[in-house]
Order: sequence, then C-alpha cells, then structure tokens
Amino acid sequence: MKEKITGAEALIKSLLAEGVDLVYGYPGGAIIPVYDKLYDYQDQLKHILVRHEQGATHAAQGYARVTGRTGVVMVTSGPAATNVITGISDAMLDSTPLVVITGQVASNTLGSDAFQETDVVGITQPITKWAYQIRRAEDVAWAVARAFYIASNGRPGPVVLDFTKDAQTALVDWQHKPCRYIRSYIPKPELDKEKIQQLADMINAAERPMIISGHGVMIANAEEELKAVAEKGDIPVTSTLLGLSTMRSDHPLYKGMLGMHGNIGPNVNTNRCDLLVAIGMRFDDRVTGDTSKYAKQAKIAHVDIDKAEFGKNIPVDLAVHADAKEALRALLPLIEHRDHSRWTESFDKLNAVERERVIEAEVFPKEGGMRMGEVVNKVSQAAGEGSVLVTDVGLNQMLSSRYFNYTASKSIITSGGLGTMGFGLPAAIGAKMGAPERTVCFFTGDGGLQMTIQELGTILEYGTAVKIILLNNNFLGNVRQWQKLFFNARYSATPMINPDFVAIADAYGIPGENVESRDQLKGAIDRMLAHDGPYLLNVNIDVDDMVFPMTPAGAPVDTIMLNADERFTLPENPA
Repeated sequence: MKEKITGAEALIKSLLAEGVDLVYGYPGGAIIPVYDKLYDYQDQLKHILVRHEQGATHAAQGYARVTGRTGVVMVTSGPAATNVITGISDAMLDSTPLVVITGQVASNTLGSDAFQETDVVGITQPITKWAYQIRRAEDVAWAVARAFYIASNGRPGPVVLDFTKDAQTALVDWQHKPCRYIRSYIPKPELDKEKIQQLADMINAAERPMIISGHGVMIANAEEELKAVAEKGDIPVTSTLLGLSTMRSDHPLYKGMLGMHGNIGPNVNTNRCDLLVAIGMRFDDRVTGDTSKYAKQAKIAHVDIDKAEFGKNIPVDLAVHADAKEALRALLPLIEHRDHSRWTESFDKLNAVERERVIEAEVFPKEGGMRMGEVVNKVSQAAGEGSVLVTDVGLNQMLSSRYFNYTASKSIITSGGLGTMGFGLPAAIGAKMGAPERTVCFFTGDGGLQMTIQELGTILEYGTAVKIILLNNNFLGNVRQWQKLFFNARYSATPMINPDFVAIADAYGIPGENVESRDQLKGAIDRMLAHDGPYLLNVNIDVDDMVFPMTPAGAPVDTIMLNADERFTLPENPA
C-alpha cells in the first residue's frame, strides 16, 4: 500500500529497502530535510559523522571493499559536493561500489549561481558509472533503486544522485520497486562456452603458463575457483596490487606480486612464460612497464567483465568477456591435470635471489635504523589470521603490501589506480566498521596521515578500534626515493617538520607511543594489539629506507633494480 511522505523520507526508506544500515556523511543547508528525517530513523540507519566530506567517501570505500556491499555517502551541495570528487574518482578507478548523495539548491534556482550551487552532475559524469539529478520527489524511489543496481552490478563503481531541495520537501506516494534490469545496461554477459574451451585448450597446451589474479577475482568472489584451477593445472599464480589476498600468501602456487615494486619471479617470468592468463585486471602501466616489450613471447588470454579493457593497453590472443567466477567455474572441468614443477620452481629460484639481496636486509636487518619492512612483518605476524591491511599511499603502501601476510580474502584496502594520499585513515575506519571482528592494521606515512588527520575525530566519536602504525621518516618518502635515484638527490619540497603525533592522538583520546629503537618494537606491537580500542604507534624509520626491487617507470618489466646501484641479472639455468 502506498503512503504519502516527503522526498527526504522517501530517500531514507529507499536506502533501507536496499539493505543499507550505515551511511557516512556531513550535513549542510541543501540536505537538511533529509537529515531532519534521518533523526526519526536512527535505530535503523546509522549515520557516521566524518570530519571532512572526502573522509566520507574513503570510509565508504573501506566499508565496501571489506564487505563487498555498496558504500553510501551523503553530503550537502557546493563545496561538500566538490570535496567528494577525489573519493569518487578513486572508487571509479578501483571498481568500488558507492552511492553518493549530494544536496542541491531548489530546482527553480538551478543555473542562477545560487549560494553553494555547483553543477554536480556535470562534474561527476566523467568519473562515475551514472550521475543523475533528482528534481521531483516522484523520482526518488526509482533513482535510488537504479543507482544501487548500477553501482553493484557488472564492474562495480560509484554513482552520484544530486537531490534538489524542493524534491526533498515535496510529498510523494512512495513505493519501493527494486531494479533488476536496465535495457541499455548488460552488467554480466552470457558465458561464451566456446571461448572457455579455447582458453582450456591454450592452458592444456602450455608448458610455462602463468596466471595474473586481479581485483576482479576478489569482486567476483572467485578465490576458491582460482585456487582450484591453479591446483589442477599446476599453474603459478601472481597478483596485481589490488589482487593481493585472492590467494593465501603461503599457498605453494602463489608466487608474489607483479609490478614496479613487485617480486622478481613474477616480473621476470612475465617475459619468459608461454601463456599468460590475466583475470580481472586491466594491464595498468605499473604492472606492464614498457608495453612494447611486455610478454612478447607469450600468448595472452584476458578474462574480464568489462570488454573495454580488452586490447586497451596490451593486445591479447583471446578475450573472454565474462564474470571471473563463472569463467573459472566453467574452465575447471576442461583443463588437464598437469605437472609444471620445473616451471613453478623457477619462480622460487628467482624469488630466492630477492630474499637474499633485498628481503633479508629489509625484514631482518641486523644493524642500522628501523626499516618499514621489518615493522610490517612483525605487526602482521602478531596480528595473526584474518587481519586486514589498510594502507595510505607511498613507501608505506608498497612496503606494507609486500610484507603483510594474507590469510583471507578481502584483506587489503589500498588506493591503487588513483594513488590518493590521505585515503588510508578514513578507509581504515570504514573497514573496521564493516568487519568489526577482524583486526585492521593501518600503515601510513607522515605525509599521508596529515592529509586526513581530522578523521581521528571520527575515531574519537565512535571508538573505532583501528591500529595505526605510522612509519615516520620525516619525508615524503616515495618522492624522496625518486629524487635520490633519478634527480641527483635534490630533495626539493620533500623534507617535513612534523608535529608530536602521539600528543595529537592523545588529544583525540587515542593511546599511543613513540617507538624509537628496534628493541622497543615488539613490546609496543604487543601493547597495541592487546588494547581494546584504537591505538597509534609512531615508529621512527631510517630516513634512507627505500622500496626495492624496482622497475623504473617506462622500463621493461624485467628490468629490475635491486638497490640504488645494482640491477638484477638472470641467473644461469633458471628453468
């Protein structure tokens, strides 16, 4: 039975009908009618008041990535709407489902340069799957249902609903009608069994196959299918940055991360395999390096739900337009049991060089200042099974991604495509709220933390038990590394004079401590993890610490720096 309510209440009831229980936001004049009605629904729809609108989008991203559900953001018009642009763009590049609701001036003042008016739809159309302005209360239920369908189906991404103030106050006969089909939008293609057979034939004929597992495997919840295919075909699995945790770190067929700061085995063997099977990834430039010299010896098969990715960066021999889970499930009975032990062992031989020349010094240093890798390793080991890594962007991101131990899926939340400094703190808050039973370890640098440090106020208000590990080198470390390696150590605008972070955390009611030497580290980690609530460790890091191996930008993926002075050379008989 229909009921006559305001457009504002229709929005809230529509969100509840879509199963939303948590909204990140910040109120303001053009969205006040919705917030006023939200007051009556506090027991059904929890609102998290962030300290900056950008924080709302990143928190919703963290929530979405750890739960697989659509994150929801609600802010007002004008500067609030422009403040969410970074998070929307980040979500678009990293295929994260968001529904972002912005307030807007009344429809009869649109285009008049009214107070806090901004063309939200015009600004966000290039960085969303759909952007729509609600000007009538009658369109609320339809628009919300459509928004959630588009955001979460197919390749996920952000949707924006710009809600005029008069549509919020007008009355409407509201009735929820779920959206299950849009004529112009086919989110999941019909599985082409002939293409799956072709892929199986390629795998069965290969002597040196290699799988790249991307974020799409995680989005499709295809981890078990990936594992089954790899084990049956005895195929080594590598991952992109966002594909980390699609296979356990300790699985014998998992051989490491690809890319600029990836592992030596996967990067070198990219240019030695005879078949490369890419699943749910987009051949980003940080993975491929010089595309003219990328896997030229191999046949390349690409499985992806977004056909726009086929051939966009790398030409492929077989394009399989499909959901990763459906494709892998159909592929499994068609592939043969194989033994590629000599090939898989070649990854281990190559990675052994990395362990000897890079990892031992980074993770198990015997002298000198503390290293980021050793801190990450010790925290990860102490945090145990099922813990979640959240990173900011920079050296902290690359080193924590490399040395964290992944024991469950959806265990890494990081800004991959956009590389957004400041992403980490609010994303960690959202991740912990989405998975309160899991330990959330947030690694950050001193630069990134200060970009959204106000979200410590959100932790103060809600008591969110995020474990914050600040890898502090008093530099913008990643830029400093490039300056040292490629710009004659001219450290322009990268040294930082930092505040007392522990004192700041204390002002927000968050306990913390400074860790200034290696012998203090284990005890500090134990205290942090034992504390029932948020905690901050400010760890003093060697200023000269850098992340290696490294493939220089634009170089072939197998051109690898072991340190500032030495490049990797392929050993004899690597298999």
